[in-house]
Amino acid sequence: MAAQAGSVFDGMTLDHTVFYVGDADRAAGELTDKYGLVVLGTSETSSVRSVAVGGGSIRLVFSQAIADDTPAAAYVKVHGDGVADLALGVADARAAFAEAVRRGARPVAEPTEADGAVLATIMGFGDVVHTFVQRPGGAPGEDPESAGGLRVLDHFAVCLEAGGLEPTVAFYQEVLDFRVVFEEKIVVGAQAMNSKVVQSTSGAVTLTLIEPDTSRKPGQIDDFIKNHGGAGVQHIAFATDGIVDAVRRLRERGVELLTTPAAYYDLLADRLGPTRYSTAELAELNLLVDEDQDGKLYQIFARSTHPRGTFFFEIIERAGAHTFGSGNIKALYEAVEAERHRTER
Repeated sequence: MAAQAGSVFDGMTLDHTVFYVGDADRAAGELTDKYGLVVLGTSETSSVRSVAVGGGSIRLVFSQAIADDTPAAAYVKVHGDGVADLALGVADARAAFAEAVRRGARPVAEPTEADGAVLATIMGFGDVVHTFVQRPGGAPGEDPESAGGLRVLDHFAVCLEAGGLEPTVAFYQEVLDFRVVFEEKIVVGAQAMNSKVVQSTSGAVTLTLIEPDTSRKPGQIDDFIKNHGGAGVQHIAFATDGIVDAVRRLRERGVELLTTPAAYYDLLADRLGPTRYSTAELAELNLLVDEDQDGKLYQIFARSTHPRGTFFFEIIERAGAHTFGSGNIKALYEAVEAERHRTER
């Protein structure tokens, strides 16, 4: 369903992201100690204890079950620590909830009001929900960027079971007025995956939806579905305005980042034009670079610290580019192959 003038979903923001975890202090501590976010507050009820951290417009809430019969406890039992709620800021939460349910969304929690804020929840994908949040003063303002140089959440990468891509895309289009802004089939060796990127009409909420191609050899998406126990958020991308400085700061704070074969940089000049950072800087920090018709994209992935390996963070800088670095997947594969052949000589 196309967005219409006066839609209740116009101006949607990403209010905050909720993780259900086994230990809220430990999970929040990783983001403050290593990524430079700051503690924004804590809360505790008879069933759940939560710690909120943030920086720039990033707001993450880590919620730990105190009682066994809670959604947080049930989620962690099945999935381990993970993203459970992508909370969406709207002008009228009651109207957004009613319209989403009218369009076919499954209701989870009817509208309630607390401290002037109105909350209402619908089902999203897998065991992940969307809570509509209406704040009395509108969307919260930005805090200073994190000590790690991070300022905004760029996108969520969501792994879906085979066959789940089209129904999920349809849900976001028809229920929440999202639009498809990018799509592709990624083939890497004997593996393949299908991807579509959906985005709110405001541009503030972006989901990269991915499903495995079951006609090819199983790969990382299949592994995620198996180890996570179904569909879910595989990674979150934090955006920065200066990735070289940000990555240096994150490394100093102890963030382990994935390395890139030297052959990747040997092939870089053949693949891309001039970049804002030198090849030496990119190679030193293991940064990846891709481009589309609008500009360059710089990115790097953190090593997963999740016991199941089912969640990690990405650091990204957009120098005009609007796509998602898919060229790096093929380029990395070719670089690994080149490195393998080089060491075999």
